[in-house]
Amino acid sequence: MTGHGGETVVSAFSVTDIGRKRQLNQDFVFTCVVPLGNLPNLFVVADGMGGHKAGDYASKCTVETIVEEVAKSKKKEPVQILDDAIQYANKLIRKKSLEDKNLDGMGTTVVASTYVDGLLYVANVGDSRLYVISDTITQITRDHSLVEEMVRMGGIDRESARNHPDKNIITRAIGAANSVNVDFFEVTMKPGDLVLMCSDGLTNMIEDSDILQLVKSQKELKDKAELLIRTANENGGKDNIAVILVRPEE
Repeated sequence: MTGHGGETVVSAFSVTDIGRKRQLNQDFVFTCVVPLGNLPNLFVVADGMGGHKAGDYASKCTVETIVEEVAKSKKKEPVQILDDAIQYANKLIRKKSLEDKNLDGMGTTVVASTYVDGLLYVANVGDSRLYVISDTITQITRDHSLVEEMVRMGGIDRESARNHPDKNIITRAIGAANSVNVDFFEVTMKPGDLVLMCSDGLTNMIEDSDILQLVKSQKELKDKAELLIRTANENGGKDNIAVILVRPEE
């Protein structure tokens, strides 16, 4: 836990798990609690898709590219730094998927965040999520998925959405088109707030209210994360599971 100008100090724990049904882990995470380029810290979750090895290539390559771009960015604004990095990763994944038939059609979700002096900056593409957890649990990101669009339009309710057969169809992904529209959120963090970033392998297996209870039942970040993974697997573990927990220490 290193301070950045004596202001921004965070601790974090991350873990991915293959789950109980998949042959390959296509989730990829990155955490850095010390300054990276002009950001004081960086956290990224990516959930890849695509045949054979393409999905795990997409998620790993996307995260590594974002990290490299952030590290060398000369910009100062967190949103601009993240947007540039994600756009660059999108172009790269798109290019590779068009050049190599083994990688054809690959893509990945990405959710990234950085905590700067009491503010959390969040970037999102796809249906991986970021929550802020205090006495309540609040989903900050909005899923870019067919089912979420249906909920927003009033076509189906939240409850039906949870088990909808088209649940895995996402409407935005890294690598799907030549440019990507990234959602940004800015959250003022209160003392004691915790950040949870995860792939849908967690949220499809555990209800939000249960996630809140599990997180609050453990003291250490590592114990919280491992309990979430274990519970998702006990509930069926139908997909890879990625979890990052971040605790600002003001």
